[in-house]
Amino acid sequence: MSKKHLVCQGATCKCNFGTTPDKLKVLTQSKRYINDKDGSKKLMATDKDISKTFEKNTFGSCAKMNNNPCQAIVTKWSGFYDKITVDDNGGKALLEDSKATCPIGGKDCIVIIDHGQVCEVSSQNLKNADPEVLVEICPFFDFTSEEGKDPYAGDDTYVTL
Repeated sequence: MSKKHLVCQGATCKCNFGTTPDKLKVLTQSKRYINDKDGSKKLMATDKDISKTFEKNTFGSCAKMNNNPCQAIVTKWSGFYDKITVDDNGGKALLEDSKATCPIGGKDCIVIIDHGQVCEVSSQNLKNADPEVLVEICPFFDFTSEEGKDPYAGDDTYVTL
């Protein structure tokens, strides 16, 4: 699973035969949150999230149905992470390269184009950061002050956290 993200509510998906993406909506469990410090928005998606599990339940026009409106329905997921099982629904965690099957488009026609997680920098991230790396990344920002002494630097270097 190295370097693959877990998928959560709000992940953007698209069908190979559709014209527009849609966002994944987790309907099978209501307790397991990821990438959400308040535990209120980013439910973890599993392979049990099937049927009409998208916000709009459409990927626009469907090329397989002569460009008639898509009726997005997931019958099964493949490529999930089988080492994580959610107790609430017995589902396995979806990964960013998981794919879904639609009865119209066929096997693995629905792909995840954005896993839904968002990077949020917290004060703990800054406390754990190497001050020399921060200066290299943001050379015009002053990371020195009298508030927080850098334990890794000499006595004359201070870091605001």
